[in-house]
Amino acid sequence: MAGTVAIVVGAVLLLACLLLGWLAVRRVRLMRGGGVDLCLRRRFAVTDWHFGVGRYRGDEFAWFRLTSFRVGPTVAIDRTEVEIVDRRDPLPEESFAIPYATAVLRCRDRGEDVEMAMDRDVLTGFLAWLEATPPGRTGYRQAS
Repeated sequence: MAGTVAIVVGAVLLLACLLLGWLAVRRVRLMRGGGVDLCLRRRFAVTDWHFGVGRYRGDEFAWFRLTSFRVGPTVAIDRTEVEIVDRRDPLPEESFAIPYATAVLRCRDRGEDVEMAMDRDVLTGFLAWLEATPPGRTGYRQAS
């Protein structure tokens, strides 16, 4: 009986270590591929902020939630359709959820609102990425 319990506990611990290892490797791979740290929320309650990594992929900004085992992005924002609705400083009651954010952007993409909390450097990069596409152009072309 004690041997069976030890095997089950060992298997559970091994599985937990493998899952944590997967999340760590996933984050490192996302950051090495040009990712930026930022928080995002789709429901607008104080406790709904989630940490993640954002990546610029052509005309799309893909956000990957850190605590997700999903292979693809959790949220994808299209540069040609996004609209910045509001920009504000974090509220005092949000300081525990988004400790390093200096700005919160509310964006609307295809009718859905999302808020992104980011550092000043990430904000500069995000705004530059939004403005970098020529007016009226849809789609992304790489230089030949």
